[in-house]
Parts: sequence; structure tokens; C-alpha cells
Amino acid sequence: MADKKPIKITETVLRDAHQSLIATRMTTEQMLPIIDKMDKVGYHSVECWGGATFDASLRFLKEDPWERLRKLRDGFKNTKLQMLFRGQNILGYRHYADDVVEYFVQKSIANGIDIIRIFDCLNDLRNLQTSVKACNKEGGHAQVALSYTLGDAYTLDYWKDMAKRIEDMGADSICIKDMAGLLVPNKATELVQALKDGSSLPIQLHTHYTSGVASMTYLKAVEAGCDVIDTAISPLALGTSQPATEVMAKTFEGTEFDPGLDQKLLAEIADYFRPLREEWIASGLLNPKVLGVNVKTLLYQVPGGMLSNLVSQLKEMGAEDKFEAVLEEVPRVRKDYGEPPLVTPSSQIVGTQAVLNVVTGERYKMCTKESKALVRGEYGQSVKPVDPEVKKKVIGDEEQITCRPADLLENELDKIEKEMIQYKKQDEDVLTYALFPQVATDFFKYREAQDKKVDVTLADKDSTAYPV
Repeated sequence: MADKKPIKITETVLRDAHQSLIATRMTTEQMLPIIDKMDKVGYHSVECWGGATFDASLRFLKEDPWERLRKLRDGFKNTKLQMLFRGQNILGYRHYADDVVEYFVQKSIANGIDIIRIFDCLNDLRNLQTSVKACNKEGGHAQVALSYTLGDAYTLDYWKDMAKRIEDMGADSICIKDMAGLLVPNKATELVQALKDGSSLPIQLHTHYTSGVASMTYLKAVEAGCDVIDTAISPLALGTSQPATEVMAKTFEGTEFDPGLDQKLLAEIADYFRPLREEWIASGLLNPKVLGVNVKTLLYQVPGGMLSNLVSQLKEMGAEDKFEAVLEEVPRVRKDYGEPPLVTPSSQIVGTQAVLNVVTGERYKMCTKESKALVRGEYGQSVKPVDPEVKKKVIGDEEQITCRPADLLENELDKIEKEMIQYKKQDEDVLTYALFPQVATDFFKYREAQDKKVDVTLADKDSTAYPV
């Protein structure tokens, strides 16, 4: 056999799998009993925090996300913990000042995160610099994720150049973040090779099964030199989630890429999640529809979550008959806006604008404030310039921002702390409030009413606020 190059596997069941299938509603109590078994698998990492888990924990589950992280860290003795981080947006929906970003990275690592996957919705690397530097400083693994998308601008040379720039930034690895399941097998071969040509960093691939090609895409990517893939244990795999862990491990068994995972142990982990899945289906939390293949993803290059958002927006407006017209309008709006990848928050901005364009019967007659902010450059720079005529319609004669948007923000940690000081029981509460002031305030009041004590013995005491 050729030299062994075992594929490494990141398990997503504790973060992206349940975010994609049941809107991030798995509780910490549902996670804890299986940690011991998961810790014995030999995963490259377990993705268990970040993304929408922070917001959902507070808003819907009335849980402290920091407590969850500490409990997971306590349980996973041998496995690296990984989180998803939206660059200058952290886990929220606006740009935050550098001092908040740095402090959040510091506290995430101090409370147990090993690998931070950092991305930007426009692939504007300027929006990732602060988080990468902070992660380096704290001794974490900084992985920069490129939001994968299609369009004239996204040539193999573009991806190769991005890989080189990411390595120069000081990142430890690169992730191809295929949030919409658009990467087809043969293109995966070309993309992985281009990234390998551009840098010497390890390459990880994250995709979703939405369009039905993900397992084949992983096979071709691994054969082309991809180092790590993201999978989900089978009860929470497929559909809008990731390919199944057991299936991918079996696929490579007996080859030079064999990850050497114990199928019996994986079966026991699957057995734990299966009754939970049945509960979620019975309660309506898991809609079996999301487990199917949606080929419209490939036709319209629209992520699965965005498709369901469009349906509900049109339903509210009583304009469900306009669905096909909106799907055709999405790529046009995206082109007008400089071909941004469709991922939070750009997917929501482009989708809502497409709905307004179709429903009002006139393109850009009505524009959301988020649309104006995107065109103004408040989120960063799109890979191509915004169409000049569209720019005029959306923001008139206003100047576009050309600098890194966060350069226009003053440090805000002290101000935020003063605002919420009456609720502060641990340093991390300041960050919770910084991201979601109203949701955090409601949660803090709930915590007081429950007289829930924060276990400060587990909280991070050593790390101090930036600047150091």
C-alpha cells in the first residue's frame, strides 16, 4: 500500500449538525452523557461551540454558553474542542471593536476552545486579522475559513492567492467552508490542489449534504490531498447537515486514508443520538423535509437555510406564488452587489432584497437598512465592485467605505461593562451582553430569578482584559 495518510475527522454533532437540522436546540444536558464515548473515538476535533449555539443557548434554552463550554472541556480529556467564529462579527450580527474581538478570543481559549475556525461573509481578510492575531497570542489554533461560492471572480487563481495570503497572515490551517453544498466532486479536486499550490497549510473541508453530492466531494477532496473533513454521526447526518461519520470512515477503510476509527464505538454513539432524533421528529423540531436532497441548491446556488427563509418571508406577504421569480432574482441581486458568498449575514441581505425587488415590482425601489450597509461597505469589501447604477439607487451619492470597517470603531469594552455591571457574575458576562444586549439582559434576569449560581471555580481567572 502507498504511504499512509490517514484522513482526520472533525465531528459536528454538538454544533453544526443540530444547528442545521433542529435550529441549534440540543441542550447541554443532552450532550453530557455521551461525551465520554466521543472522547475515545480519536477525532481530530469536536466542533461544539460558536456559530448560532451562543445565541440559541441564551434565547431559547436559557443556558449560559460559557458554562456549556466549561462542562464540555471538563468532559473531553483527549479531544480538541473547536468553535466557529464570524471574524469581526464574533458570534453576533454587527462588527465589534477590536478590544471586544480580542477579549472574546482570549476568553474562548481560556474556557476550553483549542481551534477557532474564523470566517468572513465577504472573504475580506482584513476582517479576520484581529481574531487570527488574538488566537495566535493565546496559543490557540487559528483556522481561516474561506466561504466557498461560484461566480466570475472565483477562479482557481483567486483561491490560490487567498491561500497564500492566509498563510502570510499567520493562520495555522485553511478550511473550505461550503455552506450551501455547491462544491461538486471534480471541482473539489481542482480547488484542493489550487489551495495546496498556494500554501503549505493543512486543508480542511466543510460541506453540507443539501445538494446530495457531499460524500463524493469528500472522496475526491481527500484523494487530492485534503487533510481533514467534517462529518456528523449518522442520526444527525445528511440533509442540511454533513455526511455521516461512520460512512466516511468506512469509505476510507483499508486505503492509505484509513482514519482507523472503531465502527463499534461509533455505532454506540449513534445509538445514543437515535432516540433523541425520534423525540425531535415527534415534537416537530426536526422536520423530515430537511433530510432530503434539494437540487435547487445547485440550480440557484442558494443555501438550504436561505431557501426556507425565502418561503417564510413570501408566506408572510401572501406572495408564495412569487417563489420561482425570487429564486431567479437572487443571483441577479448577488451579481449587482459584487458577487458576495451567500452566508450569514450576506445571504439574508441578498435574499430579502430579492424578495422586495419581486414583490414591489420594481428593483431597488425599497431597500433594507442592511442592504444599504452592505452596499456602503460597512461589512467590508466584496470581491467585485458593486454595480454603479445599483449603488446610486441604494445609497444615492453617499461615499462607500474603503478602509477596514472596524477601523472606524472606538474601543467599547469599558462602556459595555458599565452598562451591564449590575448583572455581572463572571467576566464572561460582559461579552455575552456585548453580543446580544437584550437577550443577555433577559437571560441575566432569568438567572437571578432561578438563583442559578455561576460556578466561578470553573471560570477563567488568569486571563485579563485586553489590552495587555
